[in-house]
Amino acid sequence: MTLKTGQTAPEFCLPDTGSHTICLSQHRGRWIVVYFYPKDNTSGCTLEAVQFTRAAPEFDRRNAVILGISPDSVESHCRFTDKHRLGITLLSDTGHSVCDLYGVWALKKMAGKSYHGVVRSTFLIDPAGKIDTIWTKVKVAGHVQEVLDQLNTSSGGSG
Repeated sequence: MTLKTGQTAPEFCLPDTGSHTICLSQHRGRWIVVYFYPKDNTSGCTLEAVQFTRAAPEFDRRNAVILGISPDSVESHCRFTDKHRLGITLLSDTGHSVCDLYGVWALKKMAGKSYHGVVRSTFLIDPAGKIDTIWTKVKVAGHVQEVLDQLNTSSGGSG
C-alpha cells in the first residue's frame, strides 16, 4: 500500500512505554508527527529520538504531538527511553502491522544480505487526520528541523 498526501492517515492503536494503548484517532484535532525508525539504541535512531525530544516543546507550541514507531518491544522502548531520557511517545509495533499499513516495512540490503526492516520515514498528519507530508528514506541530520519547518508552513505558522 502506497500512501499519498491528502489521504486519510490509516488508523492504528499500539502500546506505549506506560502500558497504555495509544490510537492515532486520540490525537485528532492536533498535528501529528508519526515517525518510523528501525531499531532502539542504534546510532541514527538514537540521534533522531534525542533530536525529536529536544524539539518537543516547539512541536507542542504548534499543537503537534510526536509518535515514534519501531518493531522493538515495549521493554526495549522503556530501556531506550530511560537511557537517553527521551520525552516523546514511543510505540511498539512488534508484528510490524502498522509499518506494513504505512508502507515502511520493506526489503533492505546490508553487507550483501537481504532482510525485511523499517525504511526510516515520517508522516505529518493534519488536525483533520489527513496526510500533509511524507518523508521516506529519511536522513537523520537536519530532519527534525525540516519537519518543524513544514509544520510551520502547513499550519500557517500558527501555534
